[in-house]
Amino acid sequence: MGRLVGVDLARALAVFGMYVVHIGPALSATDGVDSWVRYLADGHSSVLFAVLAGFSLMLLAGRREPKTGLAGRQAKARIAIRAVVLLALGTVMATEYGEVVILAFYGVYFLLALPLVRLRARTLAIIAFVLALVTPQLSFALNALLTESVTKSINAYDPLHRLSDVGVLDLLFTGFYPTITWIPFVIAGMALARFDLSATAVQWRLAALGAALTVAAYSMSLLLAGKDALRSTAEDGPSSGGSGSMPLDSGSLETDFPVSSLFTAGPHSGTTFDIIGSVGVAILMIVGATVAMDRLPRLRRLAQPVVAVGTMSLTAYVGHFVVQGWLPGLGATSDEKSWVTLIMFVLGAIVFAGIWSRFFRRGPLEYLLNAATKPAKHIR
Repeated sequence: MGRLVGVDLARALAVFGMYVVHIGPALSATDGVDSWVRYLADGHSSVLFAVLAGFSLMLLAGRREPKTGLAGRQAKARIAIRAVVLLALGTVMATEYGEVVILAFYGVYFLLALPLVRLRARTLAIIAFVLALVTPQLSFALNALLTESVTKSINAYDPLHRLSDVGVLDLLFTGFYPTITWIPFVIAGMALARFDLSATAVQWRLAALGAALTVAAYSMSLLLAGKDALRSTAEDGPSSGGSGSMPLDSGSLETDFPVSSLFTAGPHSGTTFDIIGSVGVAILMIVGATVAMDRLPRLRRLAQPVVAVGTMSLTAYVGHFVVQGWLPGLGATSDEKSWVTLIMFVLGAIVFAGIWSRFFRRGPLEYLLNAATKPAKHIR
């Protein structure tokens, strides 16, 4: 289990990055180092979360070697149950917190990735790369066809949309994390899970791959789209609670976005350059966290409370929405987005996870999610 501590650390960093986006100051209100912290978190943290979701999916299905026979069928059943639970939980949360909640999207990702769990790393990587090349253009075309009348007609018969305003169209094509352009992140994480991350040679190769993807994608975007290539497509990102001006994966019904927007690589732009560059950043984060935990034992001991957050990332993620909703009732001001508030949330998550992990193996929601999958043992 030692080599997975780095993955838990990366998962904790992804959670904290989403805290930055949802709780920290808006990108337009920051400058200097603050603006870079916000930029790195905006989009990249949720992508890292999605890549790690694919990694976690393979932990269930058999990381280095896929489970087969009865074990394989039970593993697939566990994944399917988790997907349904996340879809239901995400839908419920969306009724209160809007479509910025990623959990329902996760449910769809898991269901669609289920047929791929037995594929080799190379095959998964090729599928992820091809999807990164094709799906942004397909998304652009589909969103152009989804006129207001068509969208309203579909939503009128969509029970999910009536429940939470996050319906099938949002989950697949027009939400903050649309499956059409986010499934490559999950499949990339599945491919990454097939490698032995504890092997030095593998670490070097993956680090080189991550750096190459990052540099190539963002450099090409800068070359083709100019100085605005890396700007955020929604000034406040997902934290704004609306679709902003995202050209490919927003809920906006506008269809006059220029084709040149396909060359940008800003957070949540959903372009080929954004997908490839963000996967590169995610690989670097995961490999970097793994190397740090494997080779710096003193740092590993000091980071144990942070790593604990990664072991209960679902609890930490859901918890920050719940606590945010409580703040006004506790006397907090209406403007809760600040670096001070953000630091308090991060420290609160670390303290809670550090104490909880002393007594329990899993986080509260992780325990419930695991319990929900126990019926899979009856699969024959």
